Amino acid sequence: MASNADFVQYIVDQCSSAGEIAMKKMMGDYCIYCDGILFGLICDNNLYIKPTEEGATQLEEVILRPPYPGTKPHFYIGDVDNRDYLTTILRATIPALLKSKPKAKTKSGP
Repeated sequence: MASNADFVQYIVDQCSSAGEIAMKKMMGDYCIYCDGILFGLICDNNLYIKPTEEGATQLEEVILRPPYPGTKPHFYIGDVDNRDYLTTILRATIPALLKSKPKAKTKSGP
């Protein structure tokens, strides 16, 4: 089941206090970004955020679920109606994702 466009826009609006929110359609569901950083997925009208230790400290309840079969578990966010709650989670998660981003490998020698 694909996500509803109205639900996706609602999530974008709810997260907008954390930064510039954008989404990209992906096989009926969506990748969601904050200030250019991929932080989660919207699948089957559910919000999933990449797990970080910093993000976990802000969750009311840690629920890990794969957004779709074959993926790594993400934080399932059931309370998408609380804008302040989502903002708090994202403000903890985004910097942690930036820290954990692998550095590009450089070629050595010919």
